Amino acid sequence: MRSLWHRVGPIATVLAVVLLLWYAAAVWLNAPQVIERVLSNQPGWGAADLMRLTWAMDRPVLPAPHQIARDFISSIVDWPIGSPRNLLFHAYVTASATLLGFVMGTLLGALLAVAIVHSRSLDRSLFPWVIASQTVPVLAIAPIIIVILGSMGLTGLFPKSIISAYLCFFPVTVALVKGLRSPGVLELELLHTYAASKPQAFWKLRVPASLPFLFPALRVGIAAGLVGAIVGELPTGAQAGLGARLLTGSYYGNTVQIWSALVMASLLGLALTGAVALAERWLTPGMRPGKPGASR
Repeated sequence: MRSLWHRVGPIATVLAVVLLLWYAAAVWLNAPQVIERVLSNQPGWGAADLMRLTWAMDRPVLPAPHQIARDFISSIVDWPIGSPRNLLFHAYVTASATLLGFVMGTLLGALLAVAIVHSRSLDRSLFPWVIASQTVPVLAIAPIIIVILGSMGLTGLFPKSIISAYLCFFPVTVALVKGLRSPGVLELELLHTYAASKPQAFWKLRVPASLPFLFPALRVGIAAGLVGAIVGELPTGAQAGLGARLLTGSYYGNTVQIWSALVMASLLGLALTGAVALAERWLTPGMRPGKPGASR
């Protein structure tokens, strides 16, 4: 029982503190509207009335946690999965763009890393541009990509996946460059004494040594790709996706809907990064950078 509390206790304590602060912030931010619109005409009201009303507003500045939970569950249970009112439908649309962009970004990052590692000229000329590409805010580049691809007749899932890939490829490139270069001189000279060719050295030494560096980058990449997919839905006026759900909530001032969409986006991000972590455990058992016995 004590060991269970050591595992669960800190998390439960932090969660309880966050909920208390959240409810207090909801009272503080919603109180001016409640006092002006409701309680100003009701003499004799007290703190209990104020808290009850601030936690039950239809369009609060900051919704209470139970309001978000109720809207989140209602949007999933009360509507068919294929309905635009169902959060799972929007999560599926966003996840599809994220996964496609993640695959494209990972492939691009891997190709760039291999080229940079095997070419000194590309290392000097291309790698600085890879780093500089991330200095451009995605909010600025997303409408440009949408407009250009839309003029070419490419709409729907593909433009959003391009934005997702733009955020995915950078961590993969940087991590793979470091991982492919991680074998030391002794390992490379040992393969040279065995008369191993460059392709053999690449597949037998460099690729296994890069895996412990690659998977943490993939976790970062797929989380960034989710952000890119949501951002890609914002300037398009999309009818589906978590970004579209956020836009709809902002248009109509439905802050509860906005927060429930944010909760779904967080859960989707956890699910995607968790899937990559499971793949890492399956493909690289016992392999971690700097861990004794890890593959180099």
